[in-house]
Amino acid sequence: MSVSPPQLALDQQLCFALYDASRALIRAYGPLLEPLGLTYPQYVVMLALWEAPEPVTVGSLGDRVGLDSGTLTPLLKRLEQSGLVERRRDPSDERRVVITLSSAGWALRDAAVSIPGRLHDRLQLDVPAARRLRRQLVELATTVKRSTEPGARHKAQRTSGRLG
Repeated sequence: MSVSPPQLALDQQLCFALYDASRALIRAYGPLLEPLGLTYPQYVVMLALWEAPEPVTVGSLGDRVGLDSGTLTPLLKRLEQSGLVERRRDPSDERRVVITLSSAGWALRDAAVSIPGRLHDRLQLDVPAARRLRRQLVELATTVKRSTEPGARHKAQRTSGRLG
């Protein structure tokens, strides 16, 4: 049996640190969201709906929260069964489904206002530190998305060739 090279050590991987932190953060939300009757993915969708102009299509909502329709549709059905959203076919295009918040969905926003602050308190993370971390994560996500766009590798090779 051979020992794995150090660059392949799990604890040295950026991807694993982000994955582990993401899972831990989502677990930290659980007790805060439970009184609202929301799971973390439902909370993310509700956040997007509270800030969106109404109505919003399932497709545009999926783009906003990074979920495909196969994942988003059952989640929206559960939110509809809970009385928080309404789903309807778009009268101008029957292929599209539009989502609107119910009055209960809007009322839930008032109960959710304290969630971000309570999470920061729970994590003992002050607002400036949270903003810095968020900014770094957004920059990382932007960089990764750009690097994985079609043609990005070719562009990077051309750029690195000019610099080297």
